[in-house]
Amino acid sequence: MNLAALLPDMPARRGERLPALDLVLISAVTALFSLGLVMVTSASMPVAERLGVSTFYFVVRQTVYLSIGLVLGLAVLRVRLAIWERGSLACILLAVVLLLAVLLPGIGVEVNGSTRWINMGVFRLQVSEPAKLLALIYMAGYLVRHGEEVRETGAGFLKPLALLLLVAVLLLVEPDFGATVVLVSTVLVMLFIAGVSLWKFAALIGAAGAAFATLAVTSPYRLQRLTAFVDPWNDPFNTDFQLTQSLIAIGRGEWFGVGLGASIQKLFYLPEAHTDFVFAVLAEELGLFGILVLLGLYALVVSRAWLIAGRAARSGNPFAAYLAYGIGTWLGMQALINIAVNTGLLPTKGLTLPLMSYGGSSLLITCMAIALLLRIDYESRCTVNSLPASGAAAARRRRRST
Repeated sequence: MNLAALLPDMPARRGERLPALDLVLISAVTALFSLGLVMVTSASMPVAERLGVSTFYFVVRQTVYLSIGLVLGLAVLRVRLAIWERGSLACILLAVVLLLAVLLPGIGVEVNGSTRWINMGVFRLQVSEPAKLLALIYMAGYLVRHGEEVRETGAGFLKPLALLLLVAVLLLVEPDFGATVVLVSTVLVMLFIAGVSLWKFAALIGAAGAAFATLAVTSPYRLQRLTAFVDPWNDPFNTDFQLTQSLIAIGRGEWFGVGLGASIQKLFYLPEAHTDFVFAVLAEELGLFGILVLLGLYALVVSRAWLIAGRAARSGNPFAAYLAYGIGTWLGMQALINIAVNTGLLPTKGLTLPLMSYGGSSLLITCMAIALLLRIDYESRCTVNSLPASGAAAARRRRRST
């Protein structure tokens, strides 16, 4: 797949062929959102009937979100990495502004006791989704600018965490504990890859673990989720209802499932069947076989992201490498946590399954993140093949050559 039309800023010299996009990554992502549309259709039909809307109301909206996400992805694909690198500080400031705005009366929309959304008219934006991506862009840029200071001094290590701590606190105020866990964990992985010494890394993990534990035991609803997670059958018709219904759905799927569309648990037994618990419906209808296919697709996306990161590092663009590592870790960790929640391995977090669950915010931002991965891969391939390349790394190489 040649990108000359999509990336006019990357002209090839006469007689040279531009590198192709990563078709393996594109195929895996396409398979995921296609499977997601099928499962959202199956899981949302009873909900649509109860609400008195069209049977395909939710899947039509999901298709519209996907179309918009693909358009935004193409737009991101055309933006040079150097622009993201230069604007990394602006990205974290924008994330803070969004997270502050959602807490203002009249702007933030409360749903089920959480204020996580801003009403955009056509749809509601869950601000934690863009905030995560913007924070990762900031972190990648900071590690490039101050990498040595981060590795060598305690102050340098703590400085970038100050803004990220503010983001985490704002996420917890909403509250959105799941997004906080994903963001903090991903940043820890990025710091580890950047070469932070093990004692600093261990101290940060210990502090973060202690903070999360304190938040869990001092907040009644979080403590309730933890106790439900430890013994989901203790109160299966009240606090543990959602988890027990998810486990029943997964158990009914057995090897090859009960058949597409034949799920019983989605018939108002399993709350949020088309959003947070779409995995349980997939497990019931497609069985262990469907689960293994889904896990394989996510493993493929994460492995391609890390391969892209490695290629970017070898091509001399550390910003692209850190960002690709961050995006791959974020998507993999969010998928892992969602699946663990559905199977009772973790307490309920309220996280979507990337590219699968119903929801505009998650789908739009995930499409943009995948486009960033493709852009990173493309610029790295151009650099390796000595083709014209954009980005700060290419600019540095050109300056050195002159």
